[in-house]
Amino acid sequence: MKMSRGLRNNNPGNIRLGNFRYKGERAKSSDSAFRQFESVEWGYRAVFVLLHTYATKRGCRTLRTMINRYAPPTENFTEGYLRCVTNATHLSPDEPISTTDRAVMTAIVAAMSAVENGIKANMRDVWRGWELFIADFSEK
Repeated sequence: MKMSRGLRNNNPGNIRLGNFRYKGERAKSSDSAFRQFESVEWGYRAVFVLLHTYATKRGCRTLRTMINRYAPPTENFTEGYLRCVTNATHLSPDEPISTTDRAVMTAIVAAMSAVENGIKANMRDVWRGWELFIADFSEK
C-alpha cells in the first residue's frame, strides 16, 4: 500500500508551505507545495498550532469556522470534510471549542488526519504532537 503524501512528509494535516517555519519543520522541503517535518509528531504539533492560531487570532472558535478556514471551499469539499470530522468526534459543528482541551483537540486532529490521509491516525503520534504543542501553548 502506498503511503499518502501527508504521511510521507510527516505532515498529517497537509499544511502548505508558507513564510515561516514551525518547530520541527525541515529547513528545506523537497515537496514543492507542502511542508515537511522531522517526525509525524512535529507535523501533528503544527496542526494544533494552526488551529489554535485560527481561534486566537482569527476568531475561529467552532469546528465549522476552523474547517472552513483550514479546508476552504475553493480547494475542498468543505461540507464533506466538516461532516467527516463531526461524525468522528460527535461534536456539533457550531459549538464553541477550546483549543487547549486535550480530549477535544486530539479527537479533532485525528479526524482531520484521517480525512487528509485516508487512514485512521495513530493516536500515540497525535498525543505526542499534543504534548509538543501544549508545552508551548498551555494557558498559564
